[in-house]
Amino acid sequence: MSNEGKSEIEAQSEHAAGGLRSVLVINCGSSSVKFALIDVASEEPVISGLVESLESPSAELSWKRSGKKESKPLPDADLVDGLKEVIAILPSEVEVVAVGHRVVHGAEEFASSHLINDEILAVLEKCSPLAPLHNPANIAGIRAAQEVFPGIPQVAVFDTAFHQSIPKHAYLYAVPYDWYEKLRVRRYGFHGTSHRYVAGETARLLGKDLSDLSIVIAHLGNGCSACAVEGGKSVDTTMGLSPLEGLVMGTRSGDVDPALHEFLANNLGWSLERIMKALNKESGLLGLSGQSNDMRTLVNAWEKGDERATLAIEVFAYRLAKAILGLTVGLSKIDAIVFTGGIGENSFKVRGKVISNLRVLKIELDEELNAQNGEPETGRLTKPGSIPCLVVPTDEELMIARDTLEIVNQ
Repeated sequence: MSNEGKSEIEAQSEHAAGGLRSVLVINCGSSSVKFALIDVASEEPVISGLVESLESPSAELSWKRSGKKESKPLPDADLVDGLKEVIAILPSEVEVVAVGHRVVHGAEEFASSHLINDEILAVLEKCSPLAPLHNPANIAGIRAAQEVFPGIPQVAVFDTAFHQSIPKHAYLYAVPYDWYEKLRVRRYGFHGTSHRYVAGETARLLGKDLSDLSIVIAHLGNGCSACAVEGGKSVDTTMGLSPLEGLVMGTRSGDVDPALHEFLANNLGWSLERIMKALNKESGLLGLSGQSNDMRTLVNAWEKGDERATLAIEVFAYRLAKAILGLTVGLSKIDAIVFTGGIGENSFKVRGKVISNLRVLKIELDEELNAQNGEPETGRLTKPGSIPCLVVPTDEELMIARDTLEIVNQ
């Protein structure tokens, strides 16, 4: 088989001989570790799982292998303990050739993934003020993995890196310019690994060259963002300095008037910390509905006539449609609108409502294809002749594994 017929990860590992060679992908939160062991040759997960509630009596490791789910209590386990337990359940026939880490914020320092060394870690530390809820946990995960996997190369893959191609006129805020010069206050964007993967898959499904593709991608999960991709590069996105900006999300407000902070402080006596907690943890779908941040729960309530659930979904869909049209300003044309993430891939009613709000584009939705989450081979939701709308499943772990292997094999 020629290299043109092989996947990127397979081509990069052609020298591998014997045994199952895999890349371990790690995503560390403040009290959890999500992991997946990706086989180099097949690009399939050998095993995947989650260590959650670290440093508490309810800490637990759960994993899935060959369709079978298992779990193990790890009371009071810390991050290193959790990673050691992950090692213990990895199949003995698998060789971990590299470890890829999801890192949320790379600021302007990183426009691509990087092999981790002391210098890179020092730069990551400097980026932490831009993502105080995420980067310290990511860095702790890297240091723990270095302890548990000594001698194995490790790579940082950044959520923000894909968006470093956004032009200055699109990423700057209209605030004093020295805020940008001194503090690097600007729109950074997130979910870049997902948007990059989905852009490549969309080009493949449409039979187009990525360099000639102009699309808007809506990544819709508990966190949501939309991205305009022109020629394989991000040219605009909805998230900003932090993942709080932009679309309505599960518990995040998305865009609000900045004066809201002062209003709440004056009228409720809230501190800045309390206001930020409300906007990050108590808003979005949860805040609007008063019930849940889970779209499945809200759709069920909507179908039963619940007014608040209906309102939450209508606000979510309207704001997303408004953002999609706004993002087209950065494109030379529009070849497709793409839905991905848990909501984007599975909620046909939400997709239908979003598309109905895009009536100016005269999109003709195929109700049957939408109800089955897209035509099986292409993900298409729309009728021939219409602007294509697609469902394209994301795979951030695979994208991280591909980047990791490519870098360690350079």
